[in-house]
Amino acid sequence: MPFLSKSKFLTESKTITSLLPNADADLIYTCPNNYSAIVKFLHLSSGIANNKKAYIQFYHADDGTYHHIVNGLAMGAHTATDLVSGSQLYMHQGDKLIGYIEATMSLDVTVSLEEYYDPLRG
Repeated sequence: MPFLSKSKFLTESKTITSLLPNADADLIYTCPNNYSAIVKFLHLSSGIANNKKAYIQFYHADDGTYHHIVNGLAMGAHTATDLVSGSQLYMHQGDKLIGYIEATMSLDVTVSLEEYYDPLRG
């Protein structure tokens, strides 16, 4: 069981450049060993390209599978989207958030989360 009283807050940002999914996508965040995390904010911000597609995946370490959180979200130029609005995404050690884009798109992804020490996950 995680120690909820011993948490730390993190914000990570990444400019996505990869055009390929799964293991070839750009890493946004990895939940560290012996920790669980709650994603409270996941924000996408596109650049000057119009109607290009963004992809965000969740890698589930327990079974080694990739799942799309966003699968080809068409974004206009200079737009932003919040993916975890009023919801939460729970992650455990080794789980990852990754992203890739359609060619000529520019995309920045920002994630804010709370990590909890979780010794039973080791």
